Order: sequence, then structure tokens, then C-alpha cells
Amino acid sequence: METRGSSGDTPRVPRKVLQGLLIGAVGALLAAALMLPGILDSFEAKTWDLRARLLARPGPATDRVVTILLDQGSLNWAKKEQAWSWPWPREAYAAIAAFCKEAGARALVFDLIYTEPSSYGVSDDEAFGQGLADNGRVVGAMNLAREEGQGADTAWPQGVPVAGFTVEGLEAWVKHVAPRSFTFPRAQFPIPELVHGARMLANTNLPTDSVDGVYRREPLFSSFDNHLVPSEAMAAWLVGNPGAERLTIRPGTLTVGDITVPIDAEGRAILRYRGPSQTHKAFSAASVIQAEAQILEGKAPDLDPARFRDKYVLVGVTAPGLYDLKPTPMSGPFPGMEVNATALDNLLSGDYMRTVPPAFTLVLLFVLCFGAGLSVSAVSGAWPNLILYVGFLALAPALCIGAYALGFWLPMVGLEVGIGMSLVGGSLASYATEGRQKRYIKGAFKQYLSPAVIEELIAHPERLTLGGERRELTIFFSDVQGFTGISEALTPEELTALLNEYLSAMTDIIQDEGGTIDKFEGDAIIAFWNAPLSQEDHAVRGVRAAMRCQKKLAEMRSGFRARIGKDMFVRVGMNTGPAVVGNMGSKTRFDYTMLGDQVNLAARLEGINKQFRTYTMISASVVKGMAGAFPVRELSRVAVVGRKEPVTVYEPLLPEDFAAHRQALETFDKGLQGFYAGRFEEAARIFAEIATSDPPAAAYEKKCQELAASPPVGGWNGVWVMTEK
Repeated sequence: METRGSSGDTPRVPRKVLQGLLIGAVGALLAAALMLPGILDSFEAKTWDLRARLLARPGPATDRVVTILLDQGSLNWAKKEQAWSWPWPREAYAAIAAFCKEAGARALVFDLIYTEPSSYGVSDDEAFGQGLADNGRVVGAMNLAREEGQGADTAWPQGVPVAGFTVEGLEAWVKHVAPRSFTFPRAQFPIPELVHGARMLANTNLPTDSVDGVYRREPLFSSFDNHLVPSEAMAAWLVGNPGAERLTIRPGTLTVGDITVPIDAEGRAILRYRGPSQTHKAFSAASVIQAEAQILEGKAPDLDPARFRDKYVLVGVTAPGLYDLKPTPMSGPFPGMEVNATALDNLLSGDYMRTVPPAFTLVLLFVLCFGAGLSVSAVSGAWPNLILYVGFLALAPALCIGAYALGFWLPMVGLEVGIGMSLVGGSLASYATEGRQKRYIKGAFKQYLSPAVIEELIAHPERLTLGGERRELTIFFSDVQGFTGISEALTPEELTALLNEYLSAMTDIIQDEGGTIDKFEGDAIIAFWNAPLSQEDHAVRGVRAAMRCQKKLAEMRSGFRARIGKDMFVRVGMNTGPAVVGNMGSKTRFDYTMLGDQVNLAARLEGINKQFRTYTMISASVVKGMAGAFPVRELSRVAVVGRKEPVTVYEPLLPEDFAAHRQALETFDKGLQGFYAGRFEEAARIFAEIATSDPPAAAYEKKCQELAASPPVGGWNGVWVMTEK
């Protein structure tokens, strides 16, 4: 019997292990089946953009790249001061080239292609071409194209100079990887006067990611008619590093000087963006042209040429109507010139992004899925499962963010899909084995009890009876200011939608902080902490929830204003104290709620906010309970309706708000001490100093003026008596 019993018990653990491994394997295989064919690529690209924005930082060479902008200010200056309409005379660009030469710029890139003669005549083009030649370090722009009409030439024109660089191993690389986008059939060249003035021509046609048309990668060179054409970044590097024109290419890498650039099968490198537009130091074209004119006149230029010394300079357009806008991982408009500036920055810094090998990604996928499947199969209960879900679902983003910081693109979506499938599969397997009593309780009470109460009932079904217990609670009352007026201006359907959106947002925050929703009364929310589950930090949780609710409503306010025509504010009152809490009602219908004098006090404090023009008010017992977790300012000693003893009330503040308004808060406290002491005229003057920026001070100024004009009869005890609820 003992032998049979032992053999019958031991398989329990191996079965769970086997179940977890099987679920993890299925999750990993399904994720791999979606990931490897590229089905998840568009989603992965968006998560990459988020990482790029989150971790964008200047690099070692960011300050070596500067831009000259043909911005709106430059156009306005040219029209007003020079009577230039667009396009400008090209001698203006010759002035830019001259200034950069005198400043000692290492290379000058014009991200502008001049395919038509100047409307100002041949002499204008000749002046520009001579200016480029005089500079000697200029990169001009040409356009490589695939479609007919985009490029006029199908062969390299006679007399057009080629970039003087070679790529060792190119023929073997092309044969090995067979790039589809490396060679272009057509090209568009600038006019001859400008071709011969430039040191070399660079391709200004940047490729986009095929999944969504965003600029995340850039090839450092391409081919047209058996001639190598550098990108603007590559051309600038070549001009700035004479004598280093020999590159080496291998599958996966391109060696430029002593820099190894990771590339894909199309020869493209993944860009590491440094930040939003104008992260690289930018100067207006107008300021550069004016500085050159001042130099020619023998004057000291307003723009110091030293700011361009040994810098790589790119010139491009940013003015509205001329925008060369590109969709990039960065938010906001991003001119194409700055994409090239980013590529040049990466090349100079030697920190292009790398991709993680697919084999490593697959191994990591299986490891994470096995871990998720095993973990969720081994535990039971809502909270342990929630912790596992949060932990495992946060693991892939954390790993991918860490990989980005190290310079690697680790696919996030495939890992997250595999983990999610493994977690859900494990949960479904566990759910299938749950007891009937647990499922009955959840199904019967989920509509009107909080998740925390349901978990308590599952653990202790004997609590499904009427009755309560005395506990110390932190109690929360909130009410929307002027909600009657709001409701009168809306249709029932509009009011319902507005109320549901507001209550949902506030409820999510309260429950996120561990609070229990007692009930909703129209727009009012009543909640509490420290029941049914004990929470030693219940006061901290309650105050933090109140401030998060205020912050969330501030974020939603503009949207509500568009719907109701006014700003929406909420008043919150909080108190900590003993109350009776439990299942109360009839034998057939009851709620988990609270009763007691301390509950009534919290409700009174919510209404008292009106008197002090505040939106969050807490009692001294709440301040004591949260033990300095948040800074507060003492508002008053108030006598509320229905209570004999006065209550000291406070306004909680976020640390950053407290620091920003410390001086005003100290002034307020000085005025408050004068109010307590009965020096009403003095207190009114003190409050008046900050009344325009501090609503409670304005309320006190008025109160002090009233008391000074009509002193209280029978002496003064420093208590502000409330005459209404």
C-alpha cells in the first residue's frame, strides 16, 4: 500500500513540469511561425521606434556634425533684405561655401540637387560652381532612381567625375548575398557648371523600410552604371578623411577606415537616432550668408566661424512648403538632411546598431517561453499569476531595451507573443482544473464585488454572511464640481458616455492602488483602503490614488472641455479612522460597505474644499498615517457641521510641486499663523502677496478682511467654522 501510494503521488510534480514545457514549446513554435516569415515585422518596427525615441542620446561625434537650414526665417530675410524670391540665386550658396572654407569646415554637403539652370542666368550657375571649386571640400547631390521619369540618365555622362573610392571584396559580396536594391538603373545629375565644382557627388535618394516606409536604415554606397556612388554620409566622411578611400566589405560588415559598420544583405546600416529634429547644432542660412558678407566688408561676423572649424556641415531645406520631410522613428517633422546627418554621426562615432543573430533570438524565445509555461503551471491564485504575468511580459521589453543600450536590435514582438501565448496557455490549463466552488463564486459575485473581495471569498467561503468588523480605514470621497450644470447641458446618452469614461479612469487608479470601491453615487466615488485585505500603508495608498486621480483628470480635461464647453474638476476629501466594514444589506442582496462617524467626516472634507478653493483635502489622521510619504501644507482648523471638535486639515502636494512653490507655501504658513492668532489685518496683507497665484490664499484674504471688519464675538480660537455641508 505504501509503495502504491508513493508511486501514485510522485507523478504530480513531473506532470506539471511536462505540462509547462509543452505549453512553452507550443507558444515558442507559434511565435516563431509568425516571426520568421516577417508577419510581425510591422509591429516590431513600431516597438523599435519607441526604443529609438526612449533611448536617443548624443553620440561621441554628435557635436562634429552641424547643419545649415534654409528655414522660414531665412526665406523671410532674403525676401525682405535681398528681394530674393524662391528659388534663390545660386551665388547665395557660393557665399555659404566660401564661409565654410574660411571657417575650416572639414566637409560641406549640399542636400539640394540642381537639375535645371538658374533662373538668374548662366553667370549665376558659374559663380556657384566656382564657389564650390574654391571650397574644394564640397559634396554635391545626385539622385539614383528605379522608376522611369525619376532619372534622366541610364548611363554615366561623359565628363562627370566619379567618387574616388574602392571597395575590396565587393564582387564576392554581391555574388554571395545578391542584394536586390544595391544597383540602380537610372540617375539624375546636377547641371554641368555645378558637377565640376563639387569634390564628389552623393546619392540623395534614401531607401525606406518596406514594412511601413519609415527611414531606419541607410546604405553607405550604391551602384549605377558600374560606378560606385556614396551616400551623403559616406561622401562627407571621404572628403573629410583624404587618403582613406579604400573600404572593405564582407557579408554582414563594411569596414570604413578603422570603423566596422554592421550591414544587412542590401548593404544597409541601421541608424542610431540621436534625438528629435535639430539635435545636431543648426544655423540658419541667412546668418551664414550675412556673416560672409560681413567678412568681405572687413567686419567681425556676428556668427563666429570657429563654430564650424573641423566640422562636417550639411545644408538643406526645412521651411514650410519646401520641407523635405521624412518619416523616422523620432516624433515630429524630420528633414531628410537630418537623416543623412544622423548616418554621418553614426559613421564618425562608429556606433551603428547591430542585429541580434536569428539563432540567438530563437534560443532566447524558447528559454523565455519554457520559463513562462513552467511558472504559470506551478502556481495558483490570482495574485501569484498576476505577478508572473507582469514579470514575464515586462521581461522581453526590458531585455530589448537593454540590448538597444548595448547597440543591438533584439526583436521584441516575437518574444512577447511567445511569452503571452505561454502564459495564456498555462492559465487556461490551470483554469480547466479549478474547483467548481471557485468558479461559482467568481461567476456569482464578479458583477458587484471588487476583485480583492472575491479573492477573499474564494479563500474563505464562510464569509458569505451578513455582518461587519471594526477596522481602521483610509476613506475617500470625491465629487465632480458643478456636475448638475454639466448634466443639464448634455443629452442622457452624452452624459452616460462622459460619466462612464471619467468613472472608469478614476476607478482604475483607485483599484491599482489597492483600494476598494464602496459605491458610485452619480458622479461621486466612495472608496476605502485596508479592507478586506490589510494594508499597513493604506494612508499612503489613498493619498497617492487621490493625486493620481487629479493628474489623470488634468490629462483628460481638454477632451472633456471639447464635449461640455467647460473645464471639469473633482474635489476629494479623505480621512483615516475606525469604521465598521463588511457585508451589509438583506439576506438576499448585500454590499461590502462601511459605516461610521469617520466616514461622515471624509464626506464633509470633500465639500469643504469649496471654501478653500482646493481640490484635495485630507485630515490630520491621514497625514499621521502616511508618515511623511508626501509633503503637505496645513490649510486650517475647521469645525464641520455635525462635529463639536475642530479638525486640522491639509492639502497633499507632489514633491516637485512642493519644491517649486516652497516660497509661496512659506508665505501662506506665515499668514495662517497670523490667522490663528487673530491678527486678521496682518494676515490679510500676507495672504494678498500670493492671492493671485494661490487660490487658498485668496480665500483666506477674503475671510481675514471679513473678520477684521466684523471681529468674532466672544473671543477667537483660530477655528474656521463651516456653516454648510
